[in-house]
Amino acid sequence: MPVLCDYRISGLALHSAEVVMCVHGIGASKHTWDGLLPFLEPHFTCVSYDLRGHGKSWLPDTDFGLEDLVDDMEALRQHLQVTQIHIIGHSLGGMIGPAFALAHPEHCLSVGLLSTAAGRTEEDSAKAKHLARQVALQGAEPLLDALVGRWFTTSFAAANADVIERRKQQVLATPAAVFATVFKIYAETEMAPWLNQVRAPCIVLTGAEDGGCNPRLNRFIDQQLPHSQLVILEHLKHAILLEAPERVATPLLAFLQSNACPSKGI
Repeated sequence: MPVLCDYRISGLALHSAEVVMCVHGIGASKHTWDGLLPFLEPHFTCVSYDLRGHGKSWLPDTDFGLEDLVDDMEALRQHLQVTQIHIIGHSLGGMIGPAFALAHPEHCLSVGLLSTAAGRTEEDSAKAKHLARQVALQGAEPLLDALVGRWFTTSFAAANADVIERRKQQVLATPAAVFATVFKIYAETEMAPWLNQVRAPCIVLTGAEDGGCNPRLNRFIDQQLPHSQLVILEHLKHAILLEAPERVATPLLAFLQSNACPSKGI
């Protein structure tokens, strides 16, 4: 029996509504979703969880890959005894979600790919892998200021020092080996070869000023997915869930409701 990741349930009671599974990104936690959940909770059962090695979840003692993170979600789905789920994932979570939909199509109602990447050029890939190597060699702390600059707009960071500090502390609290492993997964995963096999309806959403998960890459994702819609949020970088959850909520909630299927979701 797999070890379950630490999770919480909010919104409508389990088995009384469709389930939205919320999957965070690198060095984050289930609290990434705190700003968005109030918009979803009146309509869905929301399950947010800590990836292995993050937050309150178990600490792996061996290396792991994307398929293991998919297995963790499937273990949680089985534990909750829910037949089908909507999935929304941010950054690395936006890779785990479609990978789950590909591996378990019968259990996936829809997928939200938020601030993620595919269709990288050789230059894009080289930059991501170089950053992953830096993380592996130096740890996250020397790179934190640079990462914050990639994640948040300058104006938001200047006005929300508390949010920035909490995000930094999340990263520092993530074991170095885990942070390096998930960063490597993010840098080395290329969804381009299999996105066209994901049959679930999808929404692809990113910030217009996100350097690593930019609109060009997200347009590619949208074009490759058979059933997809694209939303680009102006004046935002990577941390869209922390900086502007209300702007994410409007298109995401409309998407989820348009793909609701109560008879299948429970």
